[in-house]
Amino acid sequence: MKRKSTRTSALASIAVVVMFVAAWEAKAQDTKIPYPSMAPLEQYLIPDRNEEIKLARSAAPDSISGDAGVLVLGRHGYETAIKAKNGFVCVVERSWMSPFDFPQFWNPKMRGPICFNPPAVRSILPLTIKRTELVLAGLSKPQIIDGIKAFATKELPALEPGAMCFMMSSQGYLNDAAGHWLPHLMFYIPLTDPKVWGADLPGSPVILNPQFQGAPEPITEFMIPVGHWSDGTAATPKDEH
Repeated sequence: MKRKSTRTSALASIAVVVMFVAAWEAKAQDTKIPYPSMAPLEQYLIPDRNEEIKLARSAAPDSISGDAGVLVLGRHGYETAIKAKNGFVCVVERSWMSPFDFPQFWNPKMRGPICFNPPAVRSILPLTIKRTELVLAGLSKPQIIDGIKAFATKELPALEPGAMCFMMSSQGYLNDAAGHWLPHLMFYIPLTDPKVWGADLPGSPVILNPQFQGAPEPITEFMIPVGHWSDGTAATPKDEH
């Protein structure tokens, strides 16, 4: 019964993602973009530093996040709030980590708790830090893209095998359509054909995340939904938005 339930949840998750993508494409064609430009910086910041630390750590089970490092967003970029003891680093990503053509790229409500494992800390987290620095420097999207391309070519460490992250927080807000969506893991590999992982194929629990996919970061990213939130509570169909 548990296997059947898990499979049903995975299939439902794929259906939800397909729905989101369709809605995304429809909105992309709509001239009335809900968030046409960056809001005042204060709307992206979390005033209580301890609350941001707590939210960041909710991305993974306490056995992982309890000894993880934590970054918090400041006025000029991410700052180290807690140093890692186990090599993991947790952070709350903002909307500008979405694909550049996503209509909610500037949504100030977005909060994406994420916890990177050590290989991802060294080879993926720098992309979050760099994008954020470019955004907070007041650059336009084309300038940010150019900056990321230059960074990826000259400074970004090579993608390490095994790079992945946890996004298992029930407290996140990924966008206006998804809410906190479902708990999931994400895996990073060099640009590749998604079908190599069976992504988005009928019955497969593996989902291609369009976050990077070479636009401009040279990364392919896959999502795999899991059955529980980081606090151990079960994710149910009502959690899907």
